Amino acid sequence: MPKNKTHSGTSKRFKITGSGKVLHERAGKRHLLERKPSTKTRALTGTAELAPADAKKVKKLLGK
Repeated sequence: MPKNKTHSGTSKRFKITGSGKVLHERAGKRHLLERKPSTKTRALTGTAELAPADAKKVKKLLGK
């Protein structure tokens, strides 16, 4: 049987931790930052855990 390929777009956007949680970068920190408050841009730093319903779909795309 041929192996399934992982979805390349998904693999660039999400990371799976050792315990199986799906992490993602927060949206809204790429451009137009001058008009956004510093508190907002600082709040958008780091990674966040994906919602369980979405995590199931992402794991399927990643072949996990």
